[in-house]
Amino acid sequence: MSHAIAESLASGRSIIVQAGTGTGKSLGYLIPAILHGKKAVVATATKALQDQLARNDLPLLQETIGVDFTWAVVKGRSNYVCRQRIAELESKEDHIEFEEMRDSVKKEIDELVSWARTTSSGDFEDLPRLPSEKAKLAVSVGVDECPGRNKCPLGSTCFAEIAREAAQTADVIVVNIHLYGNHIASGGNILPEHDVVIFDEAHQIESVLSDTVGVTLSGGRFASLGSAIRKVIADPTVTNRLEESGLRLSGALGPFNGQRLATPLPKQISEPLSLARIEITSLIGVLKDLDSKLTESVKQKSLRAQTQAARLAEGIDVALGTNEGFVAFVDGQPERPQLRISPLHVGDVLQKNVWDSHTAVLTSATVPSAMPDRVGLPLEGTEVLSVASPFDYERNSRLYCSPEFPDRNSPDFTDFVHDELEALITAAGGRTLALFTSNKALHAATEAMRQRLAFPILSPADYPRQRLIEMFLEDESSCIFASQAFFQGVDLPGRTLSLVVLDKLPFPSPNDPLLEARREAVGRKDAFNLIDLPIAATSLAQAAGRLIRTATDQGVVAVLDRRLAAMNYRRYLIDAMPPMARTRHRAEVEQFLRDITA
Repeated sequence: MSHAIAESLASGRSIIVQAGTGTGKSLGYLIPAILHGKKAVVATATKALQDQLARNDLPLLQETIGVDFTWAVVKGRSNYVCRQRIAELESKEDHIEFEEMRDSVKKEIDELVSWARTTSSGDFEDLPRLPSEKAKLAVSVGVDECPGRNKCPLGSTCFAEIAREAAQTADVIVVNIHLYGNHIASGGNILPEHDVVIFDEAHQIESVLSDTVGVTLSGGRFASLGSAIRKVIADPTVTNRLEESGLRLSGALGPFNGQRLATPLPKQISEPLSLARIEITSLIGVLKDLDSKLTESVKQKSLRAQTQAARLAEGIDVALGTNEGFVAFVDGQPERPQLRISPLHVGDVLQKNVWDSHTAVLTSATVPSAMPDRVGLPLEGTEVLSVASPFDYERNSRLYCSPEFPDRNSPDFTDFVHDELEALITAAGGRTLALFTSNKALHAATEAMRQRLAFPILSPADYPRQRLIEMFLEDESSCIFASQAFFQGVDLPGRTLSLVVLDKLPFPSPNDPLLEARREAVGRKDAFNLIDLPIAATSLAQAAGRLIRTATDQGVVAVLDRRLAAMNYRRYLIDAMPPMARTRHRAEVEQFLRDITA
């Protein structure tokens, strides 16, 4: 992998590498990128992987590779404590705001204020434990609020700005794909110029870019702006018309939830947006007129409110404009609908802003065959490599599925799933990650297994994600029952995880408005093979990949959906998964689980 990437970087040709679990793909791309000697950005799937590279892999290479290099980690502004917010909380102007908070939140904020005086990074991930969302929001600012270094009295010591400064001179810059998407959307204004970009977990590029290179508008954004303005102007009536437009927008979006919208937008949606746009311009003018009369602390609140207002106005302009190549649709919770404007093809955006001007490395344990086309990376002139995992899947694992299982739409299917879970978890002695494609199925199975089994059944509904993982690793008999958020990005090595169960194949919703538009774009005849099947294969492979994480891990992946054993597309799905020995007999699976957990 390293040799192939080195050759691609030397020739200026992009490369796609499918690197199975256990290949050490982080080192596989870092070594040639460092030796190449040109500035490289590594865009990872998660902030956790960013931290792994910065704390483990890059220090290891600095000690061993024999080449001097520097690196920097850059995250979104909301991941750092804001010195200006800390100063405001300590000032008299924010005394009332602070006193209105719960005692537990006040205590957290006091601890964060003390920590801000000693930390060198300001990164919340460096805390011994993550603060609550309320405490975190009280001491940080988002990208839509911050007026920038030059307008902030503490800009020169801002942790986010210090991270960006380090990136200017660093040889390797570590970001996440979401921030890289924001960099593209900003016209390249977030990160410094770079020659090489490496996408780790590249299968997520299309979904992440769909979010970051688009616009999301909701009643909540109007309410948030109203709240920011009231911190500057005490009169609540000043923001009435703005907030009324937000409420009208939410009401108008509700009936369209889950639907694609025509452009121009329907009048009942465009009208409150147009009125809000006029009101935002007026409010920005009011805030600017006040600036010369405000104390420095309140002036900073005014600048943040103005920045937030300008970002919201920009979003409204996009929504009201002609959006050729974009799809308008409504999604979100029924009580909190949101208008989204997303690119129909992220490949157009990526080709213009990335592929045409950078040498790219795309790598993942799972690279769908359709991915190059979906992200606009032409195969002509692009190297493609598959590096097999060194793990002995044939000996150490089993894939369990049978064409004799009941159909997923059968009235007997739920009882069947619960019976299989009970038998398999009992044989494994707990040690299970059970994954569900719907919250309804998740809750039903959690309740049923808590009644039938003595093993602890842990659920994200009861514990934060990180605490859930800690509890699972501490108790071998415990089980995690979770939804698709746990299909990837979870590392549970060792005997603690011996069984992964999926209730159904993870096909995307047929009613997803954005995917529906993409299906139409490729034609109904090809939509299943080009859109739905690659998504399901990638998600299935990622879920199965949770099982074997080291050379000594053993276990079973059970897929309780007969389509994996019976449908004509089963080979495509199985080929995307790790090469496990396959069986359709539960008795064989139960004995295997008893043997490996004895």
